[in-house]
Amino acid sequence: QVQLVESGGGLVQAGGSLRLSCAASGRTFSNSAMGWFRQAPGKEREFVAAINWSGRSTSYKDSVKGRFTISRDNAKNTVYLQMNSLKPEDTAVYYCAADSRRQRTAVAGTSSGLYDYWGQGTQVIVSS
Repeated sequence: QVQLVESGGGLVQAGGSLRLSCAASGRTFSNSAMGWFRQAPGKEREFVAAINWSGRSTSYKDSVKGRFTISRDNAKNTVYLQMNSLKPEDTAVYYCAADSRRQRTAVAGTSSGLYDYWGQGTQVIVSS
């Protein structure tokens, strides 16, 4: 069983930065790939970034490459999403997710269907 709790969302002006955190409980965290997804009003949930169990492999949605950075600290059971140069189109609820069924995969998946545990989400609003 894995529980995920996101924090760090808020209201920021375009061009600003936010750092999201996702605290995980459960013994499988350190062996699980982790992902960040987001859902804007009226839109489907979409992939943002993912990181494999060791942190050596990361993947990003094209529109956030160079602006967002995903990282993890397995000693703290926490995954982060540093978001810089934020744009109004980044406004969404951001969700943290864990892929606990595939342990120690070399590459984290980008499909939401691979992730079996989800946090409750944290709201990010970017004003223009």
